[in-house]
Amino acid sequence: MAVGIFDSGLGGLTVHQAVQARLPDLDLVYLADSAHAPYGVRTSDDIYNLTVAATQRLFDAGCDLVILACNTASAAALRRMQESWVPTDKRVLGVFVPLIEALTERQWGDNSPPREVEVKHVALFATPATVASRAFQRELAFRAIGVDVEAQACGGVVDAIEDGDFILAEAMVRSHVDALRRKMPDPQAAILGCTHYPLMQDTFQDALGAGVKVFSQADLVAESLADYLTRHPDKMGRGAPAFLTTGDPARVSSRATQFLRRPISFSAA
Repeated sequence: MAVGIFDSGLGGLTVHQAVQARLPDLDLVYLADSAHAPYGVRTSDDIYNLTVAATQRLFDAGCDLVILACNTASAAALRRMQESWVPTDKRVLGVFVPLIEALTERQWGDNSPPREVEVKHVALFATPATVASRAFQRELAFRAIGVDVEAQACGGVVDAIEDGDFILAEAMVRSHVDALRRKMPDPQAAILGCTHYPLMQDTFQDALGAGVKVFSQADLVAESLADYLTRHPDKMGRGAPAFLTTGDPARVSSRATQFLRRPISFSAA
């Protein structure tokens, strides 16, 4: 049994770790497209083509279900993939919907019409490509009405995290929060719309203040996946657990080990 997890870099390891903790008997195949990271500054067509290639690699590895643990890929490529590319016996899921379901206090898979929700002012922190896609706002509109979303493109944060420069990443996060607050002084909730950002969650929370509820994706995606597999057990594939990368395996392994503070060994994809 295996489920694929894809990210342009190492951010998806936060999702991998949460899924592993929630579903310890599930084998996971993780693919980092490190050779082409970051995705956040690429065009939508470029992101689509790279995401399709990576997803096909995970299908070839025996995965029938692939989680796009990359918000940029989920925003720029997922809908197009589902409508025109994904084989009928496979599934590709993104990371936005579990987050929005939590924000709007819906049960997993609740597709009832949009309704009023308690939260009215939401800050979205994401990559430039995710912000430009407006995918979060589109998916939110399917589930809630009357919610004001202010998006802040957090350029440079992913690069700093991938380089292991957390001092720079912290400074950038605080700068982006300040910029967001100039547009929306009093958000009620904040969405960390990138799987790298949970590593900076304490900094986001500190900069935003204790009164702002910060939603991070990893645990929400893991819980949503557990529910999905209960309803669709046929989507547990036949692959063996692995960590794959399109980049230099030694370099990516070193960064991943630093990232999660435990040994991680990548192989060439």
